[in-house]
Amino acid sequence: MERINPLHSLQQFVQKLVSFSWAIQPPRSITTSATATTTSPALKMARGAVIALSHGGGPMPILGDPNSAALIKSLKTRVPAILKLDHTDPAERPRAIVMVTAHWSTRNPTISSGAKHALLYDYYGFPPESYKLKYDAPGSPEIASRLAELMKEEGLAPELDAKRGWDHGVFVPLLLVRPQADIPVVQVSVLESEDPAAHFAMGRALGKLREENVAIVGSGFATFHNLRHMFSGATADPSFRRQVLEWSKAVTDNVTVKDAKEREEKLANWREWPGAYVSHPKGGAEHFLPLIVCAGAVGDEQAKSYADEFMGLGMVSYYWE
Repeated sequence: MERINPLHSLQQFVQKLVSFSWAIQPPRSITTSATATTTSPALKMARGAVIALSHGGGPMPILGDPNSAALIKSLKTRVPAILKLDHTDPAERPRAIVMVTAHWSTRNPTISSGAKHALLYDYYGFPPESYKLKYDAPGSPEIASRLAELMKEEGLAPELDAKRGWDHGVFVPLLLVRPQADIPVVQVSVLESEDPAAHFAMGRALGKLREENVAIVGSGFATFHNLRHMFSGATADPSFRRQVLEWSKAVTDNVTVKDAKEREEKLANWREWPGAYVSHPKGGAEHFLPLIVCAGAVGDEQAKSYADEFMGLGMVSYYWE
């Protein structure tokens, strides 16, 4: 008589049971139709948003300046929503924030590359507490190096800087936008040359990081930054306000052009727009340049905008989600 191997019989039974269950309902990991071959949305990396925001005067937004009330509200509410910082799904939140700041001008694009950066209190004459502010978010040497390579592909000559502190164009808005300081930050300079083509190319490099769920923030004052006029009281003059309003309209008309090539061509001639030298004096374009970088990072996308009242003027911020 043939002897029966109990283990072999058990294996045969299990195989039949599995075959029977597959016939009823194939396992979820097996493709059962052409539509199931597409990439699952859950596996698709989120895309970083871009915003060129108005960051206020020195540390005043942190100090509760009444003139900055509208800016403060937008930095606390609008900007986090645009950047998806409070998204219920952690995978949708940006894995890093790159800040292009008006308060760092260099010969070549320079990128903060330290694992940690101190703060640079680059303002004067403010209350003692403004020199004790802390923002302890980590840096990201990995993303800094990646960005440097992307900038080289655009014909630029980027440099890495692991030592310079983050200036107030970075930490003041971020203290309101993301006080938890839990998302890595990389700071990028603007160029002393004020060359719009080079800044747009910087933006194209940053645009590739968006596909890796890195958010891009231009920190400046795109629609008006002329300290002489601000402190002279000129902003209260209706005729002066009309000039600034005409300038702001020109900025909006040109930055919101959807076609990237056309937008770049228009920005190349921004100094010819009405009111350009009133809003940004000669040699003082550093607060406008982060907007050009952001405009270069978004391809053929349509910009949105909002305005915050500041010293009697409407400060416009532009964003792409």
